[in-house]
Amino acid sequence: MKDTVLQVRNLSYSYPDSPPVLKNISFSLQKGESLAIVGPNGAGKSTLLLHLNGILKGSGDVLVSGKKIERNNLKQIRRMVGIVFQDPNDQLFMPTLYEDISFGLLYLGIGPEEIRRRVDIILKKFNLEEYRDRSPSQLSLGERKKASLATVLVLEPEILVLDEPTGSLDPGFKKLFIDILRNISTAKIIATHDIDLVWALCSRVLFIDKGEIMAEGPVSKILTDRSLLNEYNLDLPRALISIS
Repeated sequence: MKDTVLQVRNLSYSYPDSPPVLKNISFSLQKGESLAIVGPNGAGKSTLLLHLNGILKGSGDVLVSGKKIERNNLKQIRRMVGIVFQDPNDQLFMPTLYEDISFGLLYLGIGPEEIRRRVDIILKKFNLEEYRDRSPSQLSLGERKKASLATVLVLEPEILVLDEPTGSLDPGFKKLFIDILRNISTAKIIATHDIDLVWALCSRVLFIDKGEIMAEGPVSKILTDRSLLNEYNLDLPRALISIS
């Protein structure tokens, strides 16, 4: 379909000397869609995300806008698919925030004037202008999470991939981050344990365990399946508890 921006077909992966972490995973993502990947610790969520821009390569196929991920197109794929890691320290490693946000643009060969323009826009959008010349280590966790997102969005990806975006955030910053993500129209894949985040942002859920898809469907179906939630010790979204 012309609006399909990502296809994963029969993807399997094993780390060296380990049993399979992913087993014949298949799904697709449509333009503008927000897909949640939910499952217990060790289910394979983060490993799956690392296949979406070629950091890991398993058996099976991953296609981005119809292009199969290959060694010779990794630079193009990594511009199209931006991953925001769970720990901001894995994303922020330069001496200043400006250098962190501009790093990916330099990698893509963008000229200095365009880099300045894009970085200035993203700093203003995320209210990070005052931290421009500071070390990211001086920022709070919430600000570092925003900065990590900024380093990816400045590349203008077609697909935004997030690993536990609200993990360890206090309620105020969690609400702010959900609001930020809600206003981003880019297609999103969000791996998370945060059921309230899924309910607020996503239209569809992929539930995986032990590397396999256990359930897939609309949020309204999967997150109201009490037998599934009970099996994995998950609660109903708080938005539904008062009316359940």
